[in-house]
Amino acid sequence: MGIRRADPYIQQAVRGLAAEGIEAGLFHTSGSPGDGDFPGYRQRLDRGITPRQLADVVAAWGADAAVSISLPCENALRDAAAASHLEAAGIPTVITPLASTMLLVDKWETKQLCRRAGLEVPYGFRADSGLLAGRGLPVPGYRDALRAQAARVGYPLMAKPVWDSTSVGIRTLRTPAELDAWLAGPPEASAVLEEVVEGDLCSVDIVGRPGAYRVLPLCWTGRAGAEPVFTFADLRWCGPRPEADAAFADVARTLVALCGELGVQGSVNVDMVHTGGRFVVLEVNPRVGGATTLSCAASGTNTYATLARMARGLPQAGGPVRRTGWAVEFLADGGVPAAASAVLRDIVTVVTAHELVIDGVSRGDIVVLTLPEGEEAATVKALTDLHATTGFPAAEVLGKITSLLGR
Repeated sequence: MGIRRADPYIQQAVRGLAAEGIEAGLFHTSGSPGDGDFPGYRQRLDRGITPRQLADVVAAWGADAAVSISLPCENALRDAAAASHLEAAGIPTVITPLASTMLLVDKWETKQLCRRAGLEVPYGFRADSGLLAGRGLPVPGYRDALRAQAARVGYPLMAKPVWDSTSVGIRTLRTPAELDAWLAGPPEASAVLEEVVEGDLCSVDIVGRPGAYRVLPLCWTGRAGAEPVFTFADLRWCGPRPEADAAFADVARTLVALCGELGVQGSVNVDMVHTGGRFVVLEVNPRVGGATTLSCAASGTNTYATLARMARGLPQAGGPVRRTGWAVEFLADGGVPAAASAVLRDIVTVVTAHELVIDGVSRGDIVVLTLPEGEEAATVKALTDLHATTGFPAAEVLGKITSLLGR
């Protein structure tokens, strides 16, 4: 997705370092960031770079410390492996230790960690692609064992590749016949097959090190159900939801304890479903998340500045981070019209508005805006007037914002 998903917080962090006479460098494997994206040293690397090669490049640049802000999870794993080489060269690196990163990028292992910690997870089982393909030890009863497990869990089932992320490769299996077809494939990658949990999707970032973790505000990112949906298909927001916030307090404490046991360093992103007053954990990603900008905007904090402080060995406080207002994120399919841009900035604080490119395809402009609590009605009226004169925001988006701020 490129570094622009971190706008404007990574730029603020880099400029803050520069003001103290500290140079920042960005080593990246995709995109072509300019000064506006990263106002410091930049070097493009080959996508297939090995951890050892990455460590050598960073060391050759003369780094005194390093921070991983890579996503998705396979890149975080590469960075965790590179960190072992960097640490050996005397370059401290802010990233979760390799052994814990390997557990967290594996959805099945993550499920076991969360269950043992006392967190609720979807009921499910693991399907090994090697056994299904007949590689290695022959296990004639394996498919029947999986069918029996599926009958215990019940349909529909969600099949998720064990090692993939950002919702890639997820399939819904609605019937035993669909499971049979999936097993006969067989799938290229091992997968977790689990019950479908319906409810509100939410995400939280936890940033810090053992003994000092900051829990950022909950972000609400759409609906969970039997059909996988595009990550940015719905309105994403962070704002007051008193009952859910109160219920999350105990979950947050358990997550912090789990992070401490794993020795998490830096940032983890936890995806959950809120249903029936409880939180069901889907993933714990050992990296910054897709909603990091949203949580920073809602709380007036800067995760990237926090990571930079950690790299410098500076102390930081732990505990929950309070919201400072509403933050709302949506996708503008046709971009933000020039006629609407200036007026929009008079209505709300526009945190970022830039093109979203995924796998080389433009998805329109991603817009993040903030407003204080108490300004909901005035904001809805102003956006309604803006839509009437410019067509922006789109009617569907405006309807969702109106419903959200009017609740």
